[in-house]
Amino acid sequence: MLYHLFEYLESAFQLPGASVFQYISFRAALAIMTSLLISMVFGKRIIDVLLRKQVGETVRDLGLTGQKEKEGTPTMGGLIILGAIVIPVLLFARLDNIYVILMLLTTVWLGMIGFVDDYIKVFKKNKKGLAGRFKIMGQVLLGLVVGSVLYFNPAVVIKEKIPATAENIAAAGELSDSDFTADGNFIWKESKSMKTTIPFFKNNEFDYSAVLGFLGPNGAWWSFLIFIPLVIFIITAVSNGANITDGLDGLTTGVSAIIGSALGVLAYVSGNIFFADFLNIMYIPNTGEIVIFISAFIGACVGFLWYNSYPAQVFMGDTGSLALGGIIAVLAIAIRKELLIPILCGVFLVENFSVMIQVGYFKYTKKKYGEGRRVFLMAPLHHHYQKKGFNESKIVTRFWIVCVMLAVLTVITLKIR
Repeated sequence: MLYHLFEYLESAFQLPGASVFQYISFRAALAIMTSLLISMVFGKRIIDVLLRKQVGETVRDLGLTGQKEKEGTPTMGGLIILGAIVIPVLLFARLDNIYVILMLLTTVWLGMIGFVDDYIKVFKKNKKGLAGRFKIMGQVLLGLVVGSVLYFNPAVVIKEKIPATAENIAAAGELSDSDFTADGNFIWKESKSMKTTIPFFKNNEFDYSAVLGFLGPNGAWWSFLIFIPLVIFIITAVSNGANITDGLDGLTTGVSAIIGSALGVLAYVSGNIFFADFLNIMYIPNTGEIVIFISAFIGACVGFLWYNSYPAQVFMGDTGSLALGGIIAVLAIAIRKELLIPILCGVFLVENFSVMIQVGYFKYTKKKYGEGRRVFLMAPLHHHYQKKGFNESKIVTRFWIVCVMLAVLTVITLKIR
């Protein structure tokens, strides 16, 4: 809103200083500071409201150290995170940007699903919460919308470098200086193709339409049959991965902030024609605005840690965890870095796999030997280390360190090919 206001004041009245709102870096700084203030200042008030409403966590006895002490801690604190993301984005981002609209939709939609789940658990006293099939249906519907918009919307394009030959220049029509790369040897060609980035490869772009090459010249049009189901799978997997990881004070919050920081770097260089040229990566117009959203996302996570770090004064609940995972998934997809998710979201991935391995092996051994056996002392993985006697803060800190290493590895894939 403020962006559009100051844009009008600049054009209509030449208001001194109004043009500073044109800079993404300035608005990103305002977004992160505002989200920090919202989560830290209003967070306490929301926690007090949750306490008065007796929105406390019900803890199952799993035999973990310090577990019963968490009984009664307010949950549904994800409302703090959602507010600290949405408000700065509405204030400082361009609200006519398709990527910003998609990110706001993702935040609100998954936040609502998580809120309903928490509400059923707390107020209806149903520990199972919202039925799993309804959660999945909500995630699938979101994936269908996101995938369809990214695939079919004409505003979603990429620009690739092609040699500045006479033939290519003539085919491109009227060109400006900004259409040429810094060395003048290439021009930026706009394309609607759904190419994505493959890490560690020199020619690191992959077009989904290649999978359907056997269909001939019309195969490219049908590539949405590959892309949209992949989007649905990624959103569902990462969202549920964040949800599973949310078991220790500050774990999911800190991991999400680190992942968001890496995505912020990737979004900035992908949406900046100078850096895209320098790094020899695809340029994705209009994704620079995503940096405003990511800044608010990071600020909200860090601000929430003020109350969520050990010992937690509030838990985010599914209201926060489902939304955080979904946001990360859609961010990665929007900037064509979804194939980096196994690296960047390695903590979520391992936590997910630990549950799948534990359940699968238990069922297998029960069927084969008549007695279920376990690979881990307890799943997900962070509970395994709790059972081994590790302090909760130490487990969380070490998971953060691993996540930082994975985030750095993700960023340097821009150059390591």
